[in-house]
Amino acid sequence: MRTRVWAASAALLTLLAAGCGSRLPESDFTGRPTGPVGPSDTSPLRVGIITSETSPVGGEAFTGPRDGARAYFERLNADGGIGGRKVEVHTCDDGGSGVGNNECVHKLVDEQKVVALVATTVLDYDGAPRVSEAGVPDIGGQPIGPAYDTYPHLYSIYGSLAPREGGKAGWDGKQYGGTEIYRYFKREHGARTAAVVSYNQAASAGYAQLITRGLKAEGYKVVTEQVDLALPNFRAVAADLKQQGADLVFDAIDTHGNAQLCKAMDQVGIEVTAKVTNAQNWNSAVEEDYRDAPRCRNALWVTGASRNFQDPQAKEFRDAMKGAGRLSQWQLEGWAAAMWFTDAARSCAPDGITRECVDAYMQRDEPYDAGGLLIPVVFEQRPEPPGTRRTCLSVARWQDGKGWLTEGGDMNANCFEVPQLPYEQ
Repeated sequence: MRTRVWAASAALLTLLAAGCGSRLPESDFTGRPTGPVGPSDTSPLRVGIITSETSPVGGEAFTGPRDGARAYFERLNADGGIGGRKVEVHTCDDGGSGVGNNECVHKLVDEQKVVALVATTVLDYDGAPRVSEAGVPDIGGQPIGPAYDTYPHLYSIYGSLAPREGGKAGWDGKQYGGTEIYRYFKREHGARTAAVVSYNQAASAGYAQLITRGLKAEGYKVVTEQVDLALPNFRAVAADLKQQGADLVFDAIDTHGNAQLCKAMDQVGIEVTAKVTNAQNWNSAVEEDYRDAPRCRNALWVTGASRNFQDPQAKEFRDAMKGAGRLSQWQLEGWAAAMWFTDAARSCAPDGITRECVDAYMQRDEPYDAGGLLIPVVFEQRPEPPGTRRTCLSVARWQDGKGWLTEGGDMNANCFEVPQLPYEQ
């Protein structure tokens, strides 16, 4: 299932921030797109980044895309900006709540009048309808909820085939994901038995059901395990996984939970072909995060829709992030989102960089790959959901002393024609 489905996985923690309270009044959202700016304008270009930095999930859970985008814009400004205009980045922490998200949208869209939002990464995108109504392109956001498959002018980092007319998400409330991840491990490693671990929380359990359906569609025997979100007993889960003889372990849990699960797996002596995680956990801090689980740590695999941040083609990103501490795939995707905006703005520069012009670039028919960092992204607005689709994926595995090693060959050739399964968020 293409990593865009981490939308659902990250959303497993959305209910922790469900106390949204009352919304801001409609009168607070009367801003409209700014008028054209002449080509001779040298004033700063304002862009906004909304992040759930202080959400209940923790301080580092959602900040990667923001940090990658800022690093790109800093390097861009050092090289002269876009058509002589520097990019002025305005960030806003929505606290992981719907009310906070609406406040950030109001601040950036109506008060700061940003030309675009970039690398949005939030738990509750309650302000998405306001962004769409204002005609503000939201470029390269992480689809943690259904907004990017619902509203026009919102462009997920992973693309969308949905109509996006502002009603129900996807097609009549259903979104779709493929089975390419499970097909890959069956083809390359002969895996036949897979376990799916989730929390006893609605979004986590829902995503686990989606993984389970995908695995069964690919012919796997599936073992499901569920732990209490507040008091998880990962030792009991690990013992059962050993008894069931699981080849693969998938999860719908967070980074901390994954580390605890791996520790328990090492304690009971379970060995698997792969402990498969997602792009949100794809970072350089594996040895630190999984320090108590050396066996499981070296069985970690990850799949995604962007090039391994350790790949030679990502060198410029790594150079720009030196001194930033841990590197992550979400930082790379934030970098790609900022590049996407920059390419759009450059196309507009001769006649004036406006919201309308940037949005028109985003609606082009041509796929976008951020200079080879993304599997080509498309926005097609199909009236009917696809039954099958050719989908490619990026795969890597962790090895102590070497980090994340790319597997499966180049991501643009590691492709499968697979069924598309419906899910709801």
